[in-house]
Amino acid sequence: MDITKTTLNGVYLLTPPRFSDARGYFSESWNRQTIRDAGLNLPEFVQDNHSLSLKTGTLRGLHFQAPPYAQGKLVRCGRGAVFDVAVDIRVGSPSYGAWFGTELSEENGRQLWIPVGFLHGFVTRADNSEVLYKCTAHYNAEADGGVRWDSCGVDWGLSAPLLSEKDAKAPPLADFNSPFRWEGGA
Repeated sequence: MDITKTTLNGVYLLTPPRFSDARGYFSESWNRQTIRDAGLNLPEFVQDNHSLSLKTGTLRGLHFQAPPYAQGKLVRCGRGAVFDVAVDIRVGSPSYGAWFGTELSEENGRQLWIPVGFLHGFVTRADNSEVLYKCTAHYNAEADGGVRWDSCGVDWGLSAPLLSEKDAKAPPLADFNSPFRWEGGA
């Protein structure tokens, strides 16, 4: 397992090895012991989510769940390709409001670890893109929140994404009162 630090403290790229032959490939996308042996100790996951976006240019985000239902997420793309983004919303963090984005695709097999205290979102780069992610807390509708997709300086690579009504009406980062506090470290 290749684990790479990103520009945001606590956010990591994970690339599991693939074993290919004439039939295709095999990859172990999650193995707690392998990841611990590589030096990263992630929390326990309690829920797996799977989304399908039919059209290129579909943007989902930027989302979070407030404490005590805050979620860390390990995100991957099982089919197609997405530009996946994390934004630091931990008040007091030296990187508050900063973002990191990377392509996750069926082809590259990469995963992005996004800890509690970060917004998450993605835009599809291919039709019929599937995103799968493991979560550290169960979904809670009352804790669900978001920030407007175009208010954090993210270069999504498009100007008119396909959005849900909820995402289109989310408040901008400048008007957002974050429930997360930076406590030093990651």
